[in-house]
Amino acid sequence: MESAAVQEWINHVIKPEQNEKYMDNGKTFIDETYINETLMAKKQPEKQEIREIITKSLDLQRLEPEDTAALLNCTDEDLWEEMYATGLKIKEKVYGRRIVTFAPLYISNYCVNNCVYCGFRKSNNHTFRQQLTMDELREEIKALVSKGHKRLIMVYGEHPLSDVDYIAETLRVAYSTKVGNGEIRRANVNAAPESIEDYRKLKEVGIGTFQVFQETYHPAVYKKLHPSGLKANYGWRLYSLHRAMEAGIDDVGIGALFGLYDWKFEVMGLLAHTIDLENKFGGVGPHTISFPRLEPAVNTPFVEKTSYKIDDDSFKKLVTVIRLSVPYTGMILTARENAKVRQNVIPVGITQIDAGSNIGIGGYAREALDYNRQQFILGDNRSLDEAVRDLSLMGRITSFCTADYRCGRTGSCFMGFAKEGKIHNLCMPNAILTFKEYLLDYAGEETKKAGEPLIEQELAALPNPTVKAKTLEYLKRIEAGERDLFF
Repeated sequence: MESAAVQEWINHVIKPEQNEKYMDNGKTFIDETYINETLMAKKQPEKQEIREIITKSLDLQRLEPEDTAALLNCTDEDLWEEMYATGLKIKEKVYGRRIVTFAPLYISNYCVNNCVYCGFRKSNNHTFRQQLTMDELREEIKALVSKGHKRLIMVYGEHPLSDVDYIAETLRVAYSTKVGNGEIRRANVNAAPESIEDYRKLKEVGIGTFQVFQETYHPAVYKKLHPSGLKANYGWRLYSLHRAMEAGIDDVGIGALFGLYDWKFEVMGLLAHTIDLENKFGGVGPHTISFPRLEPAVNTPFVEKTSYKIDDDSFKKLVTVIRLSVPYTGMILTARENAKVRQNVIPVGITQIDAGSNIGIGGYAREALDYNRQQFILGDNRSLDEAVRDLSLMGRITSFCTADYRCGRTGSCFMGFAKEGKIHNLCMPNAILTFKEYLLDYAGEETKKAGEPLIEQELAALPNPTVKAKTLEYLKRIEAGERDLFF
């Protein structure tokens, strides 16, 4: 597509007036000076202050920027151990011992942007470009469903070919493709920021969570790393999820790409984003927060040159601070990280992971890892079954549940349960049921051996006798051949 036509499309997509109502006299919610001054003011927090903040988190109260800055600046390793343990307590208090599992499905890698860190950038002539046809998409869905997946995050390059009508069509295909007992019950989307009108079209199709990651919240760094394309507009991206929520998509996901700028600033940016969404939408902030770390990509030298690389210890710390800062929100740890890192970080408060992931366009059906079709290189290439087994051995039940969304427990309804630490009362029984489905239909023998004792353990832990009895009844019906039973 010629540059003039691309610019015309960008001008058509971006509607600056849709952001204005959410800004404060033309200023965004990212106050660079305030963030830096707050981090500096909390440079040497006292032990007592850290412990008071930990107590606040345990009460499931969202932290203020000053609290988060203090945690970020903590240098006492004993206190960090307390924070790691607190992250797990918070997660289990809100979500129980379950880990939700999904698969990323890349639909297209055509892109008008030129993000310097991305393998899909427009100028990268080492990338093989492809957009799935609907028949190719069905083959990808069948390959995923045949492994046991029930949830997807569908990912699209930012390009006129991947407009809202194409996204809507792919969602309809995802939901309508069945394989035996299997199907996709929840399709989330990671795509270009849309206008309010286009978000409404996706809402009508039955979209799950809509994700847009700001990548970096620092305005000057953002401008440098996103020199052209739709993504070059910082403000349009920053308020993308405000517009989605106005359009009725009440489950949204935020994230930052760690390694582009100072990690402490980015955590403060994620908190500021959360606070602004909560302030503007009646206490409902992001459904999930993601924190992908910069990874190598084909013909992308920026990754090696960046001075903001994050070591594994700092990564674990930043994840912990996010867990304590927004204790009731879901947290996604992706397969960018290798298995060892994931097993080390999951216990500080992770609620969702992807597994059996292939991010090459058309990679699931071909069962191929084609690096020149990928946005970046994954760190964890375990199969879904291997990941489920490893989670089981960690004492964590894998959940494929999608009942909250189909029962209307989204947005303010979900957040109300989560903030009171009650959502697991509904989600744990559903986790048991979907885990049983997986063990019966897809699991290998070793995974079944590791998983069956978990079902007994979690059944015994259900506090409500009526719920326990109904769960047992549903389990018997699932063993008899029924599927998709939920509370």
